[in-house]
Amino acid sequence: MKVGWRRLVAASVAMAASGALMSACGPVADTGKGRDASSTERSDEENFGSTALSFDYVGDSGEDETINQTLQITNDLPASVVPVLSFKALDKHDHVLRQVKVSTIYGSDRGELVAPYGMSFDILRFSGPGKHDVADVRVTVRRTTIASIPAGQHAVTTQALDSHGREITRFEGFSAVKLTNEDDIPVSVRIAYVLWDQPPKGVTQQAVEVTAIGGLTEVPAQGTAIVHVTGKAAAAVARNSYGPAVSIKAYNSQ
Repeated sequence: MKVGWRRLVAASVAMAASGALMSACGPVADTGKGRDASSTERSDEENFGSTALSFDYVGDSGEDETINQTLQITNDLPASVVPVLSFKALDKHDHVLRQVKVSTIYGSDRGELVAPYGMSFDILRFSGPGKHDVADVRVTVRRTTIASIPAGQHAVTTQALDSHGREITRFEGFSAVKLTNEDDIPVSVRIAYVLWDQPPKGVTQQAVEVTAIGGLTEVPAQGTAIVHVTGKAAAAVARNSYGPAVSIKAYNSQ
């Protein structure tokens, strides 16, 4: 299944875009028909970067070996920002799916993801009755602040290592993760170990289990860092090793 790209542009008041809608203000009243009404004003300090953010939801890109249910974030500010977003799931008619809960893997809904200038992304999870009927999402920017730790322009890459420090595949029982930063500035990231479901044809794939590996980790400029797999992460790797679909994803955070 290929879901069309729908552009949602942030503004200080709610603005319709391609049938979906995005609001940059506080709590909103939902009509259930793809329209929000902003009802609470926010301070300039909280809301200063909202107009610089825009979003694309892609359910399925149609390409093999790509992640489904991504939220692409475009930040037009010349600075890294930390958004706090909320979501409503929409069906193909832009009607709100009220029983579907939307959450994220990288934490753009809880102020954990750092979005650099330009493009970045988060991965959405849907749960509840109707979760397979999601065709689009409505994004509301609740708050935006300047990041205390800037993000780089390149994604930090991950490599699974065995107990002897040798490179192995992410599907094996790895003991550590090597992080590599291509940028000229140090960055801080978190690591998510993701187990994906195996949906039938025509249904988007989504995460069924997400486990943090380590905590906030600084990766030096043009350098590497090693994060060891312990505790709940070690149990998750042992449980899901040699399974059909797992990922080790690093994302900018603070």
